[in-house]
Amino acid sequence: MTTASRIPTVEPTGAFAAIVKSMAKRKLGLVPASIGVMWQHRPVMMDMMRFGGKTEKWSELDQNLSTLATMSAAATVGCSFCLDMHYFLAHDRGLDEAKAREVPIWRESTRFTSRERLVLEYAEAMSLTPPAVTDDLSERLLAEIGAPALIELAAKVGYLNATARANIALGIHSDGFADACGLAPLATAAPAGVASQA
Repeated sequence: MTTASRIPTVEPTGAFAAIVKSMAKRKLGLVPASIGVMWQHRPVMMDMMRFGGKTEKWSELDQNLSTLATMSAAATVGCSFCLDMHYFLAHDRGLDEAKAREVPIWRESTRFTSRERLVLEYAEAMSLTPPAVTDDLSERLLAEIGAPALIELAAKVGYLNATARANIALGIHSDGFADACGLAPLATAAPAGVASQA
């Protein structure tokens, strides 16, 4: 579902705009409407894109776990843009789409391993206000994935929270990345006493 952002979009123009649009199409298959919002403060847009690109080059945390963590954070914060984009990226990178699809209902799903559940729980706990990461959860994850991967996990979830919360505040919503490549809708949590969509 696409609704208007809280800041009107502008049409990016010029040679630099052509490069940004080309990069977006190559990575995402379309130019997100959010580019038209962020174009109004290009230094912020570019710095956020650069840092996001750097986080993609980190390699201590397994890519599947990284994707599940960022999706869990996006679902917890409520950023439809981030959740949809990371579902699309999971598909694009050949990761497990069935698992990615069920991140919003990970507690009820039977698809996730115990390690994946720890990562999902950590990302969720870190994304609450205030954060709810416990010593016990950290210790279990440290034993499971090691210090470098845990540091990377915390940094990736922290970055996702920064972008997700900015998107929400600016009214940036999903652009339908998953729809555009024919992915099944993300599972959604059902009201109490009703079976969830799976």
